[in-house]
Amino acid sequence: MTTRTEIDHRHPEKAHRPDNPIQRKPAWIRVKAPNHPVYKETRDLMRANGLVTVCEEAACPNIGECWSQRHATMMIMGDTCTRACSFCNVRTGMPLALDVSEPARVADAVFKLGLRHVVITSVDRDDLPDGGAEHFAAVIRAIRAAAPGTTIEVLTPDFLRKPGSGDIVADARPDVFNHNLETVPRLYPSIRPGARYYQSLRLLDGVKQRAPGVFTKSGLMVGLGETRAEIMQVMDDLRIADVDFLTIGQYLQPTVKHAAIAAFVTPEEFEDYAALARAKGFLLVSATPLTRSSYHADTDFAALAAARNRA
Repeated sequence: MTTRTEIDHRHPEKAHRPDNPIQRKPAWIRVKAPNHPVYKETRDLMRANGLVTVCEEAACPNIGECWSQRHATMMIMGDTCTRACSFCNVRTGMPLALDVSEPARVADAVFKLGLRHVVITSVDRDDLPDGGAEHFAAVIRAIRAAAPGTTIEVLTPDFLRKPGSGDIVADARPDVFNHNLETVPRLYPSIRPGARYYQSLRLLDGVKQRAPGVFTKSGLMVGLGETRAEIMQVMDDLRIADVDFLTIGQYLQPTVKHAAIAAFVTPEEFEDYAALARAKGFLLVSATPLTRSSYHADTDFAALAAARNRA
């Protein structure tokens, strides 16, 4: 059990925030503790290669299922973020210098796991001139060399005030470029204060214009106090930016120092969101209580590729 002292040690920058009691989860979003032998093998391989995963850092509820299927989302550029979003469990502070050996270590893990699809994400690196864009590109190139049959999805920061950074990643040609809007514009000041909604939209739109063959993707959390009409407007904004894929999942509060849950959205409401998104033209939609940005990304992408091959 996480203690108050452990919370404050990991997130000292959040200590000033008022406590928000953590609510009991409804039955539809409870998950079993991981105990599959392949889970341990995946964890050990990550440790052996000195890699950080968002699965652990963000306390993802799907870690048991995903790691048991040898699917992990690797987090590059360290475990310390330069921002302090109120929904996120990743630590905040001044990150270390980039590790030039990391692209090769990531590629080696992808090869050893035999992944058909890999998701690469990162902390925000506002301290770097390009926000870490060239490091993303180096990781993509290393994976292409080590595991040419693996499709690559990147989940990037917004590269706020880093002109040209989106182009650097787009030019490396990942198969999927993902950047999450996370929530509706009205909630940005309290949930994502270091970001700008329209910067995120511009990034996604710019990548699609720069690399039309790259699929673009974004994700939202619900249960933070947004309305159905606001979610529909965000969907419309994403489609105007020609975004291809959309994920929607329930926000889960990591600690008492994080944003409170305003509501547990029911499975039926998620089905409604999924139907709306498909009607608006998204090619792939995942909208369930346990959906996370990279949850089932491998199987979803494989299904889309198979459908296109049949067409």
